[in-house]
Amino acid sequence: MAEPTTPGAQGASGFELGTDGPLVIVVGVDGSESSWRAAAYAGGLARRQRAMLAVVYVQPWMPMVTAMGADVQALTTDIADELVQEIREAVERVEDVFTIRWKFLTRRGDPYTELSKAADELGADAVVVGASQQAGHRLIGSVAVRLVRSGRWPVTVVP
Repeated sequence: MAEPTTPGAQGASGFELGTDGPLVIVVGVDGSESSWRAAAYAGGLARRQRAMLAVVYVQPWMPMVTAMGADVQALTTDIADELVQEIREAVERVEDVFTIRWKFLTRRGDPYTELSKAADELGADAVVVGASQQAGHRLIGSVAVRLVRSGRWPVTVVP
């Protein structure tokens, strides 16, 4: 008679209980309400799966505004700093209840391209983004739609 297996032990198939979920979850944040909801969802998923959470902020590339003399890089860097501070405060509020492994990345350029690159570089098992609230995205496609259509990772779009 075979001995029963305990949680975490490998069965005859080589499958190990507790290690079947994502190991790296990428979430895109831009400071919008839907991106914060996406970050909260991804954070909960990362906690439950014991996955690493990579929070990615893509600084917009606006060469025309830069040509007109506006200091866009300083502005978007300030936004990135504020996002990091808000994320750190949120993590500190829950650190007595549970811990989560996370990192913050900031990129510059097209959000779809940069989120895709980050997910590829990190070997992401899942990507989470907030739904776009901009009307123009219904015509040309939002970052979320483009990520889903690429079919490279499971993508969760949080409203």
